[in-house]
Amino acid sequence: MGNPQDKQGDLVQGTLDMLVLKSLAHGARHGYAVAEWIAETSSEVLKVEEGALYPALHRLELRGLLASEWGASENNRRAKYYSLTTRGRKALAAESEHWRKMTSAIARVMQTT
Repeated sequence: MGNPQDKQGDLVQGTLDMLVLKSLAHGARHGYAVAEWIAETSSEVLKVEEGALYPALHRLELRGLLASEWGASENNRRAKYYSLTTRGRKALAAESEHWRKMTSAIARVMQTT
């Protein structure tokens, strides 16, 4: 299984899309701000690499869960801003409920002696 410290910041398979959707729940963000929000909100435990983030944003947009538009970033650079669509909000709600059930079940298993 390896050293637990080697795994710090690794995302559980399938959670990146949910985290990206959650990061956009309160408004549009550009890609770097999405990664920054996830890192800050997780107390720097979860770090999303660009090589995973931008394909996820593109995939979610192709699925109709995100919309995007070009704008200026905080430092006045051109940036693509992503926002949740109605379909994206529904997907986030469904993923959140699934995650709650899964983590609750895993916690029950781990608490057994």
